Amino acid sequence: MAKKKQSETSKPAPEKPRVHKDLEGFDIQINSFGEITTSFDMDRINEFLNKNVDDKKLRDREDIPGRKTRKSKKKSSEEEEEEEE
Repeated sequence: MAKKKQSETSKPAPEKPRVHKDLEGFDIQINSFGEITTSFDMDRINEFLNKNVDDKKLRDREDIPGRKTRKSKKKSSEEEEEEEE
């Protein structure tokens, strides 16, 4: 039996990826020159990342408002005694 060739017109439409509700409608493309074009302003993207992503290099900085901080582990009594000596 010969296999049937699928016509190019019957390709399914590309599915849109699931995104965070704050980024609804965000689209990113790379043009023929290698330039990145987005549907959102870069400041809006940076604001979203600052609010929702923990940057380990910036955890200890206190001058950045709205940053996520990581809770420090409590030291055991043995570790505290070693530091005192």
